Amino acid sequence: MDFLQNNLIYAVPLLGLVGILVMAVKSAWVNKQDAGDANMQELAGYIADGAMAFLRAEWKILSIFAVLAASLLAYSGTVTEVNGKAIHSSWIISIAFIIGAVFSATAGYIGMKAATKANVRTTQAARTSLKQALKVSFTGGTVMGLGVAGLAVLGLGGLFIVFLKYFNVISANSHEMKTAIEVLTGFSLGAESIALFARVGGGIYTKAADVGADLVGKVEAGIPEDDVRNPATIADNVGDNVGDVAGMGADLFGSYVATILATMVLGQEITVTDNFGGMSPILLPMVICGLGILFSIIGTWFVTIKDEKSNVQNALNLGNWSSIIITGIASFFLVKWMLPQTLNLRGYEFSSINVFYAIVVGLVVGTIMSIVTEYYTAMGKGPVNSIIQQSSTGHATNIIAGLSVGMKSTVIPILVLAGGIMASYYFAGLYGVAIAAAGMMATTAMQLAIDAFGPIADNAGGIAEMSQLPPEVRERTDNLDAVGNTTAATGKGFAIASAALTSLALFAAFVGIAGISAIDIYKAPVLAGLFVGGMIPFVFSALCIQAVGKAAMDMVQEVRRQFREIPGIMEYKAKPEYEKCVAISTQASIREMLMPGAIALITPVIVGFVFGPEVLGGLLAGVTVSGVLMGIFQSNAGGAWDNAKKSFEKGVEINGEMYYKKSEPHKASVTGDTVGDPFKDTSGPSMNILIKLMSIVSLVIAPYIAISASDATNNTGMEVKKEIRVQKTVDSLGNETIDTLVNETDTVIKN
Repeated sequence: MDFLQNNLIYAVPLLGLVGILVMAVKSAWVNKQDAGDANMQELAGYIADGAMAFLRAEWKILSIFAVLAASLLAYSGTVTEVNGKAIHSSWIISIAFIIGAVFSATAGYIGMKAATKANVRTTQAARTSLKQALKVSFTGGTVMGLGVAGLAVLGLGGLFIVFLKYFNVISANSHEMKTAIEVLTGFSLGAESIALFARVGGGIYTKAADVGADLVGKVEAGIPEDDVRNPATIADNVGDNVGDVAGMGADLFGSYVATILATMVLGQEITVTDNFGGMSPILLPMVICGLGILFSIIGTWFVTIKDEKSNVQNALNLGNWSSIIITGIASFFLVKWMLPQTLNLRGYEFSSINVFYAIVVGLVVGTIMSIVTEYYTAMGKGPVNSIIQQSSTGHATNIIAGLSVGMKSTVIPILVLAGGIMASYYFAGLYGVAIAAAGMMATTAMQLAIDAFGPIADNAGGIAEMSQLPPEVRERTDNLDAVGNTTAATGKGFAIASAALTSLALFAAFVGIAGISAIDIYKAPVLAGLFVGGMIPFVFSALCIQAVGKAAMDMVQEVRRQFREIPGIMEYKAKPEYEKCVAISTQASIREMLMPGAIALITPVIVGFVFGPEVLGGLLAGVTVSGVLMGIFQSNAGGAWDNAKKSFEKGVEINGEMYYKKSEPHKASVTGDTVGDPFKDTSGPSMNILIKLMSIVSLVIAPYIAISASDATNNTGMEVKKEIRVQKTVDSLGNETIDTLVNETDTVIKN
């Protein structure tokens, strides 16, 4: 036991390595499965090549950004004093940034490679049975989940060990420890920066292709969604990989790292005497997330079905809940073993058992968020059925119904989040909020496996349609795809919930480093920052949706041109020029992702250095609240619209009459799905990265804008100069009085 206590820190990266090794075994198993006939492999090759072409184009731009950002961080790391105040930082933060960016990009690449290998093999497996198709598609998703979680734990745990040695850490509460942890923020900043561009760029790519394929293929030409005659169908299937797989992988990699880091920053403020060198509050989140990889592996064993009539959603839920329950049980023993009986953070005293209760709160919040999201987006549930019913009266009522569902879907999640924040804070203060988020993120490997399963199944259905396989094959892939739409929505709900808790933890860390005790909204500059922060998610969403609209217009024109100018496409006598549609999506996504990314990165820097840390705190509060609401609304509305459309493909009853594909209500549902596509796959899921990235940027610049208790300011960076005059007056009776006049003259912005 003493050996384990003395070397626990080294177990963290080893747990990450275990995840990567299991990932390699799963990946090898997927590659050994039958990839189908030559035609299926050719179509899958188009999809894989298109996905790689996008990643290469994206990486060229992001490599330039990474070099510039690392250079700025390296320069800032050489600054040792600001306004007479010592800065504990290091140029090493730039190295951490580069490593974080590379790991984040690698996480997305692993997921994309796994998905493009598993898609055609799922199609071939569906020719045999639904059970085998689920096994192949879910194993492909598992490769992504374990790769992301394994890289995150390996990278963060390994760098932490290196930095402890480099900075020669003496104790858990020394300046050296503080510097080591602050330098780790570079790793998180690199991960989140790449995640934002990957998510936004991938979202623009996939929805430009999807909208173009739907509008011309299904609505105008009257051909199926994944018909091989549609020039945009390959780009559409590529988009599923670069958006929902590579983008989501980089997204949750960033969330995973940011959550652990925020808990570590708060943990180093807790002074304890323990058998871990006083580092138990710092090590705890890393150990929980490391063990969560093992528990997620166990959870994957439960994801199986017996026959064609089995419920796929129930199988996925069983695997998810089992990993969550095991994590909760293990956390009890882990907390009792690692933490001392009593802890204190910023004057808030709590016991070790209360830390366990906070972890349970995080697990419960994550579970409820998934259940609620499933209810609002799943086929056969009330919200989706309401959209189906209102599709019978036209396109406009379908849109109205979808917007209503999305807005109503924010109520329960926000109440759950609010309750989770209050409960976790009650149990263990700000550390409780952070460790609750860490508990929620512990099963990220399982969450990502479930999420990535969806686009793999979607691609499998596309390949089945393009290959003109028997109807029962498409029925099986459609069964998986319908469940995949719901799991994708629940994955986004999980990501939003984790982002909310993580952002609050990052915010608490920022407040401590920046030296402010409170955010006073009675101050006009702070209130102004709050309003500006609330506006940013709307502008960000508008830019994302506008980008999809522009690219979709180009895609529609190209598809129409090919239908018009290439004879024989509709008769299967000529192949469409798929590569031109792939190029349109690639160019549009790279071009349009830059402005949203710049908003997230630059805004906190400008506000922080011009107006000070308290105004920046107001900005972060506004961004977090508005971003969470926008994320939930858009993701759920889009998911509900999508499954309403898919319901018509199986046949639905409206007022006693059955409606199927190509009926008027179905056409109305296609319109709703087209509107919902950029909601659920571009702007909606980008909200969680936006709020986390702005918080991390603020945390990185916090030492340079921090104020001390002796600063004669009003904590907004605004210094008020007062002029005091003494005046002697004589009243009507001849009595002399002294008047003191205070004149507030100049208000200047401090540098």
